[in-house]
Amino acid sequence: MAAIASSWEPNPRHTILVVDDSDDLRALVRFVLESMGHKVIEAQNGQAAVEMAVREQPNLILMDLAMPVLDGFGSALAIKSEAKTSSLPIIAVSAHDSRDHRVKAFAVGFSDYLTKPINFSELSEKLKKWLNFGSDSDLNASMN
Repeated sequence: MAAIASSWEPNPRHTILVVDDSDDLRALVRFVLESMGHKVIEAQNGQAAVEMAVREQPNLILMDLAMPVLDGFGSALAIKSEAKTSSLPIIAVSAHDSRDHRVKAFAVGFSDYLTKPINFSELSEKLKKWLNFGSDSDLNASMN
């Protein structure tokens, strides 16, 4: 398993949807993800995230939980309810590190949880986990 994880390289075909109402945080995350080789698209609230996820079909979503219009919980529930997006990995990004927030996030369909301020080494590990094993072809290629 370690050999598979260590062979992971960002794939420019991977599109990541970054959802946060903070322009500054979205810009920082965009910069980091693009420097890792990923394509980034953005939404500033949960409603826009649902629309963009269905339209753009990203490989992964990083989503804040506390946002205007539609919060991350409602947005994740809507995304997971759509047939086209039900299997997308969604990572919650929140300043709240309480057990209740984590339980609620996983209950509505989040795949993982990341706390703010974002630790970019931890983010990188979560991307490896959810993008590398997201398709059989990625897994097969890394095993050969």
